[in-house]
Amino acid sequence: MLAPKDFVRDRDAMARTWTRDEALAYTRWIATSHYENFHVVSFLLPKRLHQDFYNVYAFCRWADDLGDEIGDTAESLRLLHWWRGELERMYRGEASHPVFVALGPSVKTHGLTIDPFANLITAFEHDQRVTRYYDWDEVFAYCRNSANPVGRLVLGLGGYHDERRYELSDATCTALQLANFWQDVSVDLGKDRVYIPLDLLARHGVPVEDVCARRFTPGFAAAMKEACGVARGLFEKGLALPALLDRRLALDITLFSRGGLYILDKIGRQGYDVLSARPRISKSERVLLLMRTLAGFAIGRAA
Repeated sequence: MLAPKDFVRDRDAMARTWTRDEALAYTRWIATSHYENFHVVSFLLPKRLHQDFYNVYAFCRWADDLGDEIGDTAESLRLLHWWRGELERMYRGEASHPVFVALGPSVKTHGLTIDPFANLITAFEHDQRVTRYYDWDEVFAYCRNSANPVGRLVLGLGGYHDERRYELSDATCTALQLANFWQDVSVDLGKDRVYIPLDLLARHGVPVEDVCARRFTPGFAAAMKEACGVARGLFEKGLALPALLDRRLALDITLFSRGGLYILDKIGRQGYDVLSARPRISKSERVLLLMRTLAGFAIGRAA
């Protein structure tokens, strides 16, 4: 099995014909070997949906890696353009890449439209061109392509296609994206990306050059505290979503939200210094979050 960056450089892999079973095995491998939390989360989902989630996740993983793992902006943009073409071919019934051979039947079964997939590619293309965001409007516009489509795809796999659930999902997914941004400030600096709004930094007297130099100051701590507050508010806005979902899917969504909120808590506990240390959730903490989530649902059911 080849990771995306190796796959696109392998002529045999690119040229071969993939059977349905081979394609399903490939997306399952991509999902379970590239994302450390996926196997923990997926057991909460109905087993009939596992392969569909693997297929959707493999698409997302591929798009992400074509953007971030190639090491050359022009080549990443070329490959993302190619990936968009492969997506369009799948919707025309002409899939040949293993991800799309596997994904096509999932799309048809669950009525998934092309827009969320295409929007995700747009977000990864955006990352190649834009590395600074002036205000919250620009950050939220990015999240509408980078995060919200994932939630809508998850809802689609669960059989939900209504605006009320979309609205709550968008709030939750944007909150998760922001929590990830604040967790990964130091990682993103290595890619010359700053997702903290520049006007937020300016209001707290923090030049973006200080952030890039990893200078932690009281002003930066105040800016990050405010940024975490914005994310927390969006999590609160999306709290009503699990009650509108199938119990197993609701557990999954709740676990993701608890993880995002826990990251925000850890950022606060380290004084909002995300420049010198990246907050992490340990394996034992993940288990604790899972147990709390299950216990919360059990109590709610009993009540």
